[in-house]
Amino acid sequence: MRLRPILSPIPGVLLLHASAAAATAAAQVDRSQFVNPFIGSEGPVAGTGFGGGDIFVGGARPFGVVKVGIDSTAVDWSTAVLNGGWTPDGNVTAISMMHEHGTGGNPKYGIIPQMPLTSVAAPVNVLDNTTYSQPRIGNDTATVGYYKTHLKSGVIVELSASRHAGIMQYSFPKGEKHVLVDVSHYLPGSPGGADGQFYVGGEIQIEGDGKAYSGYGTYVGGWNNGAPFTVFFHGEFSETPDHAQIFSGVNTDPMPRYQNQADGGVSMPTFAYGNTTSKATSGPMNHRVGALMSWNSGPASHITSRVGISSISVEKARSYIRKEIPSWKLNDTVTDAVKEWNEDVFNKIQVPLGKSANMTNVRLLYSSLYFIHLMPSDRTGENPLWDSGEPFWDDFYTMWDIFRCTVSFYHIFQPAYYESMIRGLIDIWRYQGYLPDGRSGNWNGLVQGGSDADNMFADAYVKGMRGAINWTDGYLAMKKNAEVTPYNTFDPTDLTASTKEGRGALDDWKQLGYVSQDHNTRCISRTVEYSLNDFSLSQVAAGEMPGDRTKYLNRSANWQNIWDKDVNSLGFSGFLAPKLSDGSFNGSGYDPLYCYSCEWQSYTYEGIPWEYSFVVPHDMKTLIQFMGGAKTFESRLDMMFKPNTSVQNLGANGAGISTLMNIGNEPDFATPYLYNYINKQYKSVQQSRGLGYQYFKDAAYGIPGNSDAGAMNSWLLWQLLGIYPVVTQPVYLLSSPWFPDMNMTVSGDKTLRIKANGLDKGIYVQSVKVNGKAWKKNWVEHEDVMTNGGTIEFELGKQPIVWETGEAPPSPGHVQL
Repeated sequence: MRLRPILSPIPGVLLLHASAAAATAAAQVDRSQFVNPFIGSEGPVAGTGFGGGDIFVGGARPFGVVKVGIDSTAVDWSTAVLNGGWTPDGNVTAISMMHEHGTGGNPKYGIIPQMPLTSVAAPVNVLDNTTYSQPRIGNDTATVGYYKTHLKSGVIVELSASRHAGIMQYSFPKGEKHVLVDVSHYLPGSPGGADGQFYVGGEIQIEGDGKAYSGYGTYVGGWNNGAPFTVFFHGEFSETPDHAQIFSGVNTDPMPRYQNQADGGVSMPTFAYGNTTSKATSGPMNHRVGALMSWNSGPASHITSRVGISSISVEKARSYIRKEIPSWKLNDTVTDAVKEWNEDVFNKIQVPLGKSANMTNVRLLYSSLYFIHLMPSDRTGENPLWDSGEPFWDDFYTMWDIFRCTVSFYHIFQPAYYESMIRGLIDIWRYQGYLPDGRSGNWNGLVQGGSDADNMFADAYVKGMRGAINWTDGYLAMKKNAEVTPYNTFDPTDLTASTKEGRGALDDWKQLGYVSQDHNTRCISRTVEYSLNDFSLSQVAAGEMPGDRTKYLNRSANWQNIWDKDVNSLGFSGFLAPKLSDGSFNGSGYDPLYCYSCEWQSYTYEGIPWEYSFVVPHDMKTLIQFMGGAKTFESRLDMMFKPNTSVQNLGANGAGISTLMNIGNEPDFATPYLYNYINKQYKSVQQSRGLGYQYFKDAAYGIPGNSDAGAMNSWLLWQLLGIYPVVTQPVYLLSSPWFPDMNMTVSGDKTLRIKANGLDKGIYVQSVKVNGKAWKKNWVEHEDVMTNGGTIEFELGKQPIVWETGEAPPSPGHVQL
């Protein structure tokens, strides 16, 4: 099955900077039409998702709680990508209200479902979705706020979403019509996986002769091994069913430490209907519960359903329907979704749309904006754990992915949302003890490397984000990450330390000044990440607790403690290397071209030591010295981009990539831009633009690996703008824009204009003006163009030249041990 987006015709030419009338016309352009919701839906093998973006496809709002879409089956568990619910090749098991976006690992959510059926006769068993799951026929269709699929049964499903509710329209063929609500439904994980998701219990009650139903479901686990969380729901139909039945059945899933039927396969349901009862509750044995609404056989017809969800109560779930989806017309919700997306997101960036416009680049721009706004989830007013009056956010997947350049984009593009996120994260520390590195289902976890909320906080702080943020508390939360080792969670993923929050290898860090191989896993990558985390503390301490600054600045140099100058690889000397707790390097068979699976038990996580040896953004000055000076650094950086040099099998994270430089890996995001540090910016343009052209496309296989909550898409966004942020510093490296002219709203109500004169001649920078003044540096500071807006004007050409004569980008973490 080949899937396609719907892209509307281009409505003429958009003129910028002309007049108030032109500005009004610009705002009226429906930029949502330029979004391709299927970018990342496939991997390198057409028709399959492995190695692709693991994206969510369905109805959603910017940072909305609800992401309503289909759930599908795994064709092959070894290559399954169920994380967003939608897959290109799986059968449909339900339409559910909650999904993650772009995540690896085992799925989370896929809960609060409905499933349209045309028969419930044997062999259908409503407790076994393999007996009623449906293949799709034809092409799935998706636009912003809208999704449509055609099931083999003849049912056409169309849907849309508000922030806390969804609307589904089922076009049934002639004959029986049923809608199944299985409260125990969820997206399953790989059999035998350590982080599977399970149903704990729930309740459902039929109201109004079956025209409405309500209840709750409780679920546990998923990719972050979360605690049980409960979601309340209220659903209703446009037509009163002729029959409405509730059912229950023994839970047979092999969930640890919960009551289950130990053998005998899938149980059969017990139905209750008529005057018997209209309510089913799991009870202490966590029975599965659900409802079946049926309409008598008849001609083809539409049945529409609206469902609201809440973490607080059924009443609140019901109120969301009334407030957010008052109309039974699906198109009304779609229209409202498009309006919200345009106003909150797409209209904030305007590029020329005339006949000469490169529409592929336009679609890449607006599609990337769309994907970075699907997560995290703004659950303000929906906190079931405490009542503080502060914002509440969930579904950070994960800080390890998004701290590198996604949050920097939020800072300039969505400052109100971003401030709210930071306040919500600080509040999690207040009430739960630690900042999350990942979070979902009201639960902190997983920690892939360091305590990377620290980096997010530092990035916001040094760029002047203040508002209603209590930075005194923010710094104390960061300091706990730096000083208090979290309890060991004994997670099967890694039994050596906490995978929930904080820095699990902190005892090594404080005592030894590095993470040792014999005490901890991921010894190299954690050392690198803890170094940046402590630099982040030094940045915030400078303003909040100056007496701490030097301590953490010195600790940020600890990466130098595992630099082994005697390690050789591909003709270069000096690499990060595993070090034992006695202070000696473990050079036995060590090769920085390998990470030995690049997973939780390895030297490095999702990247080889060659890659991590370039990841010291706070002290590039020392790193260049360690690598032998600017000339050797340049040659070594060149090697990262040489084809057919990679020997480590990275699975889905390295699909189709043969260079050491792996743009599908977040640690490498900044690497193509590092030539700026030796004043050879033209090479940064050459390498980064090459990656953009090769791996990012307006196509199903359009990104090189997991979207990771939009992290991959945000890398492309910065590439399209022609600048790149240096995380934890108020610095942006200059690259080369993809558009001849761009207007972007920054800091809420200011304008950043980026012009690329001569783009039709070439991509290489010949000269730069910032706010009308000649610019000799290959970088700008936040205050130059972001705080109050400004202009960056590039003169581009065909010839790669060294145009910059000013000082190289700063190394504010420069400390020599």
